[in-house]
Amino acid sequence: MAAQSPRDEDLHDVIAKARSDRERRDHGFRSRALALFPPVCARCGRDFAGRKLRELTVHHKDHNHDNNPADGSNWELLCLYCHENEHARNDVATAYDTPSDAGTLAAATYQPFAGLDQLMKKPR
Repeated sequence: MAAQSPRDEDLHDVIAKARSDRERRDHGFRSRALALFPPVCARCGRDFAGRKLRELTVHHKDHNHDNNPADGSNWELLCLYCHENEHARNDVATAYDTPSDAGTLAAATYQPFAGLDQLMKKPR
């Protein structure tokens, strides 16, 4: 068997670190949430049992990743799509909550019903 090159050793180190990180993560709140809740997305209701389980994520309801109560009351299982949608909705809401550069919006001047009374009085 040929000696491993430094590049191969680096690759093995990266793989070993990835496996170690995964095991540590699995013992964290994700594994606890998967033990507490059925493998179903709380938004769309799709079942993620078996090989699809990796597509199920733990969402922190209050968006505080440090708030991990043992009873799981701050978690919900969401599929990748619903989880992305949840965070995108919050990003949009936050963007609209910030004041605009112009300060306040100008008052609308368009009057869509102007002259409507005259149009309704016209003989047919």
